Amino acid sequence: MGSAKPFQNIVGKEFWSNEVTQLMHDNHGVVNICQEAIDRHLTGPLRHAVAIRYIDPSWPKNPQSIQEMTYQELATESYKMANALKSLGVKKGDVLFTLSPRIPELYIAAMGALRMGVVFSPLFSAFGPEPILARMKKGKGKILFSSASLFRKKVLPILGSLPFLEHILLIDDDGSLEDIKKAINFRDLIRTADPSPILEPTSPDDVALLHFTSGTTGEPKGAVHVHQAVVYHKISGRFALDLRPQDVFWCTADPGWVTGTSYGIISPLCNGATLLIDGAEFNPARWYEILKTFKVDVWYTAPTAMRMLMRAGDDLAKSYNFSHVRFVASVGEPLNPEVIEWAQENLHLSLHDNWWQTETGGIIICNDSGLDLRPGSMGRPVPGLEVALIKAHQGGKITFATEPGEQGEIAIRKNWPSMFKGYLDNPERYAKSFVGDWYLSGDVAKRDNDGYFWFVGRQDDVIKTSGHLIGPFEVESILMEHPAVLESAVIGIPDPVAGEMIKAFVVLKKGFASTQEQKLNILSHARIHLGVAIAPREIQFIDNLPKTRSGKIMRRLLKARELGLPEGDLSTLESNYGAP
Repeated sequence: MGSAKPFQNIVGKEFWSNEVTQLMHDNHGVVNICQEAIDRHLTGPLRHAVAIRYIDPSWPKNPQSIQEMTYQELATESYKMANALKSLGVKKGDVLFTLSPRIPELYIAAMGALRMGVVFSPLFSAFGPEPILARMKKGKGKILFSSASLFRKKVLPILGSLPFLEHILLIDDDGSLEDIKKAINFRDLIRTADPSPILEPTSPDDVALLHFTSGTTGEPKGAVHVHQAVVYHKISGRFALDLRPQDVFWCTADPGWVTGTSYGIISPLCNGATLLIDGAEFNPARWYEILKTFKVDVWYTAPTAMRMLMRAGDDLAKSYNFSHVRFVASVGEPLNPEVIEWAQENLHLSLHDNWWQTETGGIIICNDSGLDLRPGSMGRPVPGLEVALIKAHQGGKITFATEPGEQGEIAIRKNWPSMFKGYLDNPERYAKSFVGDWYLSGDVAKRDNDGYFWFVGRQDDVIKTSGHLIGPFEVESILMEHPAVLESAVIGIPDPVAGEMIKAFVVLKKGFASTQEQKLNILSHARIHLGVAIAPREIQFIDNLPKTRSGKIMRRLLKARELGLPEGDLSTLESNYGAP
């Protein structure tokens, strides 16, 4: 579609439920993610189009290291995977965990599992043994797909604590693990598997995906998603990311995170795009080369990645031409206006922020291609969704924030197709996520006169100082306007007069010294632009901010360490972060 605006005209409150009903009718009651992502294309012109283009880490030194797979080839490989699982006695509803680098076999494993009605639960390859153990035990993982090297380093030490694990599919087994009775050479398994078409007749409410998300305390929560989510993945990708058939699409998120699954695998395949997969770690020059060489049409990335590109310098960015990139979107953390302005000036690209969560399963609020950008805003809700701001709720009575500028918790009227259907083995926690018909996100925002949403912060992150409710994002964005500041995070710490005072943690750009003079200069900048009541009272320079491996700043960890409080679940913390 050329613009997102016509979509808004056809979407009403019943749109999403009607889409699920129509899909069930078309497929005689069957709704399966793999069927929509692959099989639907096999009778049309996309059959021989490229579904996956894999870039090996040895590229560009080795130009022959590019692998491609058409939709028909991906279908055949997923048939083999599904039939192989069936031959092993794996059944619908069993859980397959993946712990793998970004390689084509990972995507084949995911599609084959979904084809068989097996629940797909991805793990991030940088996890250590303890986070892996917590997730696999909670999810009762029956099958593990992994590389021999990752398995040996991260799973072998905990293997005795995984009683449900029956099959270990190893991509690059060199025979050194032959004493592991459960180990199977994946490539040998697939090479000899039955290539006949197969599809488990899953229903809309059959479990398809299990994504784990960290809480402030306790173990990670397993968010359960079902096959009907594919309806939302497909259409929201078309609307929020402007995805079109045969687009070259690059989602930089790892499949170990919900973004890397919902919009890194399912949505682009459903929309007939070519999914670009980079097997290497982040490198600014490499990323620019990929965008240029492979003529990426749509790029989905994260604010953290954009700030890392900023750190690499303006000259490198300006040495490339990205005129072929049609649409760029960002998710994970709020997109600071300064980052948007830098990308516009140095990359000549407009960054479109959007908002969603593991629990929502898909993009909820976005700056679509037909919307005028307002830097710093998340945009407006995807058509057909009811999104509100709730100021308070007690005894079933809800008070909504209705005036422009009023703050409230983002809430979505339930039963959109990709809404999670539970927290694994925790119905009480799931019930607390709703009040009446509304899902409570835990994120605070405000709305302007034109319906644009503006992120304020997590409820736990919002600071109350001198009677004012202050969102960290507003303060952090102003700090980033200072020429010396690369990244910042703010927290509230107890103050006997104001209740809480604002403390900022600042990462400086290269070439700027962490002197007392620099600190006073930044404080002065903040006071000029924010006023004394809202500006930080204290600044601490640090080398890195604590972030999850998906790029979200962990402000709660900064606060916990500042105040000596319990740190909660740290399983997703970047390994290179130490004490502030």
